[in-house]
Amino acid sequence: MRPDGLWHPRLMEILVGLGHTDLIVVADAGLPVPRGVERIDLVWSRGEPGFLPVLSAVLGEAVFEHVTYATELTHQATLDGLIGALAPTTSHSQLPHEQLKLITAGARAVVRTGETTPYANAVLHAGVAF
Repeated sequence: MRPDGLWHPRLMEILVGLGHTDLIVVADAGLPVPRGVERIDLVWSRGEPGFLPVLSAVLGEAVFEHVTYATELTHQATLDGLIGALAPTTSHSQLPHEQLKLITAGARAVVRTGETTPYANAVLHAGVAF
């Protein structure tokens, strides 16, 4: 058993297996998961677990070079938390939510949280540790 960090076996398996430029999505409770993309449901009730704690935990387990989120994400605390959770070397950008949903089709997995803040979704682009 791990002493800390993520304990979800399948999520850890996916994170450890990420290659450079692979995508993983941390999503709110409402983001549609495209057919063929694995869904990891962490949600157990409305709001739980929240988007930001899950995002921080996932970011702490792998190297990500870029994060994409929707221009429609206007909830300031969520936006500030998302940007604040990124490593200094991690770039980030926005695009319209409809385009963000299209790129989720290429993700290794969508990690669904219980978050109900509209547009609280992040596409994480795997980087390399060297």
